[in-house]
Amino acid sequence: MTQVITSKVKKLRSDFLNVRNTTSLIFEPISIEDAVMQSDPFGSTPNWHIAHVTWFFQKILEKYKQDVGDNSINTDYLNSYYQRYRKILPKSDRGKFPRPKVSETLKYRSLIEDMFLKFLDYIEKNNSLVHNIAYDIELANQHEMQHQELLIYDLQHYFQRFEDPKDNYEPKITKKTKSMIFGADIEQDMVRISGGIYELGFSGDDFCYDNEIPEHKTYLNPYQIDRYPVTNREFIDFIDSGGYQDYRFWLSDGWDLVNEKEWKAPLYWQKIDGDWYKKDFAGLNKVPPNEPVTNVSYYEADAYSKWVGKRLPTEAEWEKAASWNEDLKRKTMYPWGDDLPLDLNANLLESWKWAPAPIGSYPQGRSHYGCHQMIGDVWEWTSSEYVLYPGFSSKFSEYTDKWAINQKVLRGGSFATPRLQIRNSYRNYFKPHERIPFSGFRCARDLL
Repeated sequence: MTQVITSKVKKLRSDFLNVRNTTSLIFEPISIEDAVMQSDPFGSTPNWHIAHVTWFFQKILEKYKQDVGDNSINTDYLNSYYQRYRKILPKSDRGKFPRPKVSETLKYRSLIEDMFLKFLDYIEKNNSLVHNIAYDIELANQHEMQHQELLIYDLQHYFQRFEDPKDNYEPKITKKTKSMIFGADIEQDMVRISGGIYELGFSGDDFCYDNEIPEHKTYLNPYQIDRYPVTNREFIDFIDSGGYQDYRFWLSDGWDLVNEKEWKAPLYWQKIDGDWYKKDFAGLNKVPPNEPVTNVSYYEADAYSKWVGKRLPTEAEWEKAASWNEDLKRKTMYPWGDDLPLDLNANLLESWKWAPAPIGSYPQGRSHYGCHQMIGDVWEWTSSEYVLYPGFSSKFSEYTDKWAINQKVLRGGSFATPRLQIRNSYRNYFKPHERIPFSGFRCARDLL
């Protein structure tokens, strides 16, 4: 194991404290009654989320022989899917077993936080940080960031069930999106991207998930890709044209779902007096026409793409459009360059907007090719199957490896994705029918 410079410990400690504080900010407005409810088997109770991420830090402590001792609660409820830790509470049953109690969870979080900070202090004092330990600590921080977004998915799904618009989740921090006067005048167009060999995957020295590497060559034909994500206004055109009633645009499994579930619009949409409305974190409002469409499945994204005479991009096409800089002759970490996201670049969790921003809102976040909002706002479906890259080697078994079947890759993050979580090479993945994630899309077209 190779030793890492001890200044890295200070960053790990800072990230740990920040991520724990952000989770608390999200959790604090939730009542005890709402904290133990599970509205869909897709998700989990808020209480389970914050207990589970603490359990993950406990497992890191145990891995490196730290004596956790009597943690005062039964953690048997908190294993998500790790077979090596044996007892697993099925995901669909998490709401049926509201344990640990909320008060116990908060006490547990405090106890493990103190132990983890002492562990970091010990590492710093003894100059004993090595790459394996650094990766696992960073993974634990990133794991909690993932659950922050999953928790927000669950809050959206849970509170939209209540008809009273005021019966809603009320965030502790909310920032307004600046009014985009020119937003209504923006027309969707496409940018041209040359073909050739492209090196797909993460190419930096900082943390990445093991499914982002190794970087490897792939060949792309020349193509076009939408400058902006598909908007609500564009998707309403698809609805109004009878898109949900025309089998020609749908994959077979998707068409079965449309009929079985009676899909007529994206998740959460409802028609009131001839207009589409949606209850979200701002209450019940008309669907904003210039925002990227969200909460659509892969099937809906694919059907729309066919209806408009285009297709979904592959993940390699998406990544090149976001990453490649023709002037520098290299990839960048983000569409705008290598600097970490700021409010002027992208709409992410720490923007505290709680919704996608209208297209055109982040001109300083566009890519070299001129694609806007590829980071933040909505995850974007690609046509690629989630498979592991050639030469893949697991860095933490059962984290990304065993899910590489029957899932589609999404790229770019959403308005609920933490800033330190996302980059151009980040690979998210969901099953094609799932609509609870904040997922949207942009289209591509061949240029052959």
